[in-house]
Amino acid sequence: MDLPNNEQFRDSIATVNKEGKRSWVFPKKPSGRFYKYRSYVSYFLLAFLFSAPFIKINGNQFLLFNVLERKFNIFGFPFWPQDFYLFVISMITGVVFIILFTVVFGRIFCGWICPQTIFMEMVFRKIEYWIEGDRGKQMRLDRQPWNAEKIRKRLLKWVIFFIISFLIANIFLAYLIGGDTLISYITGNPLENIKTLISLLIFTGVFYFIFAWFREQVCIIACPYGRLQGVLLDNKTINVAYDYKRGEGEKGRSIFRKGEDRNAVGKGDCIDCNQCVVVCPTGIDIRNGTQLECVNCTACIDECDHIMESIKLPKGLIRYASEDNIAKKEPFKFTPRMKGYSAVLFILVGVLIGLLFLRNDVEATILRLPGQLYQHKENNIISNVYTYKIINKTTKKIEDISFKILSHKGEIKLVSNRKFIVPEQGLAEGTLFIELNNAQLEKDNIDLKIGVYSGADLIETTTTNFLGPRSYR
Repeated sequence: MDLPNNEQFRDSIATVNKEGKRSWVFPKKPSGRFYKYRSYVSYFLLAFLFSAPFIKINGNQFLLFNVLERKFNIFGFPFWPQDFYLFVISMITGVVFIILFTVVFGRIFCGWICPQTIFMEMVFRKIEYWIEGDRGKQMRLDRQPWNAEKIRKRLLKWVIFFIISFLIANIFLAYLIGGDTLISYITGNPLENIKTLISLLIFTGVFYFIFAWFREQVCIIACPYGRLQGVLLDNKTINVAYDYKRGEGEKGRSIFRKGEDRNAVGKGDCIDCNQCVVVCPTGIDIRNGTQLECVNCTACIDECDHIMESIKLPKGLIRYASEDNIAKKEPFKFTPRMKGYSAVLFILVGVLIGLLFLRNDVEATILRLPGQLYQHKENNIISNVYTYKIINKTTKKIEDISFKILSHKGEIKLVSNRKFIVPEQGLAEGTLFIELNNAQLEKDNIDLKIGVYSGADLIETTTTNFLGPRSYR
């Protein structure tokens, strides 16, 4: 890529100065069509993020990640420990989708969808602009001594940041313990759930630290996704990119002079106004090419379009484009690499949908009690003792449960000697005996097919093995 000879930017990140200390970024407040579209997307995603723990489908929370109790709901589908394979496949599907999206569109996920960017740029940064003003006013406030104005503005900002962080922590907790549980904690006595309250304050502190101080460092230093760019991106990937062919021209960029014919003198369209740098939330110069700090937020596109429009030059000096599009004017093509990822994604989605439809709402397991031999009873009857476990994944209790042998003639006797219920999203377990006539045993160990019934309805089938005396037939 034909870039200026100054490559020093590759030796360090934009938010660290020559002394190795944090260089605070004061980005200019962005405006423009992309910023407007991003705002709409962000408001929708924020509404979804705050409402998802309280949305229910068939009684199941829309999104739930209860690690401690090993309960997961994804789009209303409950996943129990027995469904862990489905959870793994869904996570792999998500990863492949993000990889494909990155190969095609670069880090557009970071700029448009990532919660870190949405909260930082569309919530906390806007509050900062409202209290402290735009870039120039923020820089002056930072340099001035701690007088009444500075104390008032900083204290107001920090208090609001803490309140929002506390709210985010509550929503985050709702994804972990459930929306209904969180509401019961909020409406109850906090001292009765002191451990939850401590966890909530810890989460609040983490979010406050991230959005009040660590900020863009999360994307630059902590997030591993940015590091994947070097592996996933290529010359076909669409990124926020500077058209250096047009911007540099034959004699490079230079300041704007009114009435000058820049094409005639060989100058590029870039007037070196530096506005694309001051508006960048990570402090980089997009004209240096693709960098790991770039989150594809499009602020530089909007700002550059404003400048081009004001000096009556074509827009799009900075735009969504691939390297091949800029260097060779090649249109976007779906490459074999992209087709390969798409095929893998299509297969995974198909497998996941198929498994979700084949999955039962009730799962039964009947296992012979370890260490117990068969028993001889009257009339040549052989008896084995078993433990059973029935899991109800639905939000309605299942009543009048009974068992029947489907593959052989025999009898099942519950230790409790009565029918029982399985609670909603719960399990029932106990002990039972299976009795068969010895004449049915072709060998000393046979497989049985057992039906689980709710009243007269067959709701699940399972298999188990039956142990009998060694046959010499």
